[in-house]
Amino acid sequence: MTAFRHTHVSGEDWRHMLNQATAELRGAPGHLGFVYLTEPLSPHLDEVLDALRLATKVEHWVGAVAGGICATGVESYDRPALAAMVADLPEESFRVFPPITHDLKTFDAAQQAWLGNHLPYIALVHADPGNKQTRELIEQLAARTATGFLVGGLSSAAVGQEARLIANESCGGGLSGVVLSDAVAVQTGLSQGCSPIGPQRRITEAQRNVIMQLDGRPALDVLKSDIGPELARDLSQIGGRVFAGLPIRGSDTGDYLVRNLVGIDSSKRLLAIAELVEAGQNLMFCRRDANSAREDLARMLRHLKSRLKQPPRGGIYVSCLGRGANLFGEDSDELRLIRDQLGDFPLVGFFANGEIFQDRLYGYTGVLTVFP
Repeated sequence: MTAFRHTHVSGEDWRHMLNQATAELRGAPGHLGFVYLTEPLSPHLDEVLDALRLATKVEHWVGAVAGGICATGVESYDRPALAAMVADLPEESFRVFPPITHDLKTFDAAQQAWLGNHLPYIALVHADPGNKQTRELIEQLAARTATGFLVGGLSSAAVGQEARLIANESCGGGLSGVVLSDAVAVQTGLSQGCSPIGPQRRITEAQRNVIMQLDGRPALDVLKSDIGPELARDLSQIGGRVFAGLPIRGSDTGDYLVRNLVGIDSSKRLLAIAELVEAGQNLMFCRRDANSAREDLARMLRHLKSRLKQPPRGGIYVSCLGRGANLFGEDSDELRLIRDQLGDFPLVGFFANGEIFQDRLYGYTGVLTVFP
């Protein structure tokens, strides 16, 4: 099978960049395009889409504007940059859908004819972080697929800026992307950016996002015990380093959701986390550091490689904004590790405000989807 055609360009003159990108993609075989742009190119999004269509004759495009984008072995932040790929997939094997903002009634009606003849297998999605219903929409759309699987992420728009998504045209406000039928082969993997630093604990008393007791003991006492005396002596050190991990019930791979610690009450010895919880749930504390992230990404890539017979034709990578240069270093080491493990295959993607995998919204993770 032929590798997909892709491009990554960056610079200061956006017109020159666009000319270079369209030249590299001109005549690429395929019916579906993926495109990711950094914030400085956001004002020119419509012109970028028009130029890509004209050069490739590909009508269907999905993607997002983000604070950072990536391609094979390289990452780009802040300055103007664009990554695009044309996927050589059968035209009837996918359907692009516009933003779902409140419920799936419009989606079901619009896709009824196609859904009647094709089994929706998996969806690659982009979401507006400003929509408070995003988590519910992720669960509902995942339930429409045969696998219960979505992959993707939340647009990482700059503070004060509206999220800009791409679903055949520039859009925003909800959950959009492309549904793939079972005629499209894909493989996916999830890499956590944290590692557990203590045993699983049982939440024995909680109210909304405030945890009063773990294993029948004051929650703050358990936190101090698990993180060790050095960090416990000065809890101001744990910001951005220690998190709450919520194991996913029924998972046979040990997956867990990572959530920020958002408050500590030393007098009442309780904790608040960025997630609603209830008594009976399990929780563990996690540490985020470069070594843990590298080891887990390498583990995920080895597992993914074992399921592939040859280098992928193409891939999409969605990583957390807290990873990338912040965790792996300034030299695109996160993307280089993927290239070193799986080969020099066409890859594009972006850095997100939250990552989507299966039917859940994650944080501090990397989600890789490849087309064998």
